Amino acid sequence: MGFMNIQEILDNYKTSVYEQDVNRFLSAYASDIHIYDCWNEWECMGIERWKESVQEWFNGLKEESVVLHVHFNDVRVEEEESLAFVYCAVTFAAHDQGGEKLRQLTNRFTIGLQKVKDSWIIIHEHSSLPISSETNEGMFHLR
Repeated sequence: MGFMNIQEILDNYKTSVYEQDVNRFLSAYASDIHIYDCWNEWECMGIERWKESVQEWFNGLKEESVVLHVHFNDVRVEEEESLAFVYCAVTFAAHDQGGEKLRQLTNRFTIGLQKVKDSWIIIHEHSSLPISSETNEGMFHLR
């Protein structure tokens, strides 16, 4: 699967998370992906390790019987011929099978992409959130 533009990458992310389709989700990532995520580990290196994390994430959603809606907000794209950066706020909203929203959180995202053979692929992803100086806890609900 090739992604001819950045919007296709974002659309793939939203759709594959909603459908909890691990292979489709991973199709946008380079084999040597390097990820800084908000959850549990300092970093994730390589597609096999990322696949384990994504499978664990999607399995948790299935166990809870929830679907996740992803919304990208305030998207900015800096695109050159073979490199691009996307930075935005991404909101994850969990809904039950009846469509009722159960919870949501928003992270900050930066995605680095490289064009390989006329297709874009994610080579780096960084999600973050502010930390409260009073509680030393992540501040998930600022947006």
